[in-house]
Amino acid sequence: MAIKTEPLVVNIGPQHPSTHGVFRMRVTLDGELITDAEMVIGYLHRSMEKLAEERTWTQNIPFTDRMDYLAAMTGNFAYCITVEKLAGIEVPERAEYLRVIFAELQRIASHAMANGTFVNDCGAWQTPLFYMFREREKILDLFEMTCGARLTLNYMRIGGVAFDIPDEFLPQLQLLVDELPDRFDEYDQLLVDNEILLMRSRDIGIISAEDAMNASLSGPMLRGSGVAWDVRKGDPYGVYDRFDFEIPVGHTGDCFDRFMVRMAEVRQSLSIIKQAMEQLPPGNHCAEVPLNFRPPEGEIYCRIESPKGELGYYLISDGSPFPFRFHVRSPSLINLSALKEMVVGQTVADAIVTLGSIDINVGEVDR
Repeated sequence: MAIKTEPLVVNIGPQHPSTHGVFRMRVTLDGELITDAEMVIGYLHRSMEKLAEERTWTQNIPFTDRMDYLAAMTGNFAYCITVEKLAGIEVPERAEYLRVIFAELQRIASHAMANGTFVNDCGAWQTPLFYMFREREKILDLFEMTCGARLTLNYMRIGGVAFDIPDEFLPQLQLLVDELPDRFDEYDQLLVDNEILLMRSRDIGIISAEDAMNASLSGPMLRGSGVAWDVRKGDPYGVYDRFDFEIPVGHTGDCFDRFMVRMAEVRQSLSIIKQAMEQLPPGNHCAEVPLNFRPPEGEIYCRIESPKGELGYYLISDGSPFPFRFHVRSPSLINLSALKEMVVGQTVADAIVTLGSIDINVGEVDR
């Protein structure tokens, strides 16, 4: 006969390294096992969706930096293409290719952070995290070279990008894309067959393909469960339909599969960057957009494949210089919604690994 203990409620967070930001997980324990879990959010709420209604369409671009601030370029990208489709603005070819290059560099940097911190959650010491930070820093150097910032970049503009790339950018980028495959081969050797990583992540935090789709999960969360869906292929935007790349998928839908999907996606991003560099055309870096920009009346939803999944913007214009409605479909919030189903029946230690495998950014959860 199994012995049941008195239920114990434990708060994990809101300020704790394992919660990856000011997020609180309130778990009910029966001994070591979790019997219930409650996600408590809102500690980082900044009301940016409401604030955006009082700022011009261009002034709202910095808000998109500060949601998933570890992938600011893709936040810029999603918002700008949504406004452009609403207003019927044609983006110059060169700007489209530059956007792809920067978005894929941002994906590599984001996945390096996600996998480095995930391995740390699994119990590794700081070495893998600092190795991946090394590659991320080189990408941030390229961002700084181009727009002067490293984190909240504010580089993309309605109609293109703020500046053309400097002369030294492409040679430095070429050095990086030549070097990174060997670096990630090293990480594969270091981590993929590591017994501790396998023990801590395999068959932990499983979510089936059916449950993942029913919960509207996206990105590595969905692909880790074996669903080959990527907005870049399924609903192409920009010039993504001109590039040849694969969609990595997992099989079990556990933490290890999500880790491996992100590792594989880095290699696909490198392939896309190489193709974009080869095809990069001359020309203008931005279309002419009036300072007193007023899109026509209408509404639109547009989405992209951010490092964390489907990032979409729903915008309504009443013909004024300010959005009538500004709403974000953030992948961190949607992906987090499945956490309870993934952690009930696990230990607290496994729940920390499961949360780390989701790769949330609380700035994107709360907005």
